[in-house]
Amino acid sequence: MLIDDKSTLFAYAITRDFGFAPNPFHGICTLATCKPDVRKSAKVGDWVIGVGGSLLRPVKGKCICLMRVSEKLSFQDYWDDERFSVKKPSRNGSRVQMLGDNIYHKDDEGHWLQEDSHHSNPDGSPNLVNLRRDTGKTNQVLISDCFLYFGSQAIAIDLESIGYRRIRNF
Repeated sequence: MLIDDKSTLFAYAITRDFGFAPNPFHGICTLATCKPDVRKSAKVGDWVIGVGGSLLRPVKGKCICLMRVSEKLSFQDYWDDERFSVKKPSRNGSRVQMLGDNIYHKDDEGHWLQEDSHHSNPDGSPNLVNLRRDTGKTNQVLISDCFLYFGSQAIAIDLESIGYRRIRNF
């Protein structure tokens, strides 16, 4: 069974949907940036639903993404893992390559590095606001091999209809 009584459903509003957070590309959905409380609290087997926020009027309140957490990695492990090298951003690449979310790792002295990405400043330098928000509360990336991503074709969903009483909003 995909959903069990021990899993928690985390619901959050997606304020902008470019495919960066969540990142549904390459057959794996990842949440490596934004929503630090969700990334910190969710456990393997939990579910995360991203619904359109108020600024995304056509999909406001609709399900953009649903993912079951199949793995959690630290930023450094995510960066070092060859499986996720395709999620490293390339600002001169395709749209999918530009939106890579594998952007945080540490240098030899233990300081955070932020790769030139959607979360960087326009000149490619680190955006310290994003860096602090993404790395300040947690060092965790959520990974899912069981997910649905609807994007601009988001679907209406009634959370109560799927039997959840333990819904946490972040």
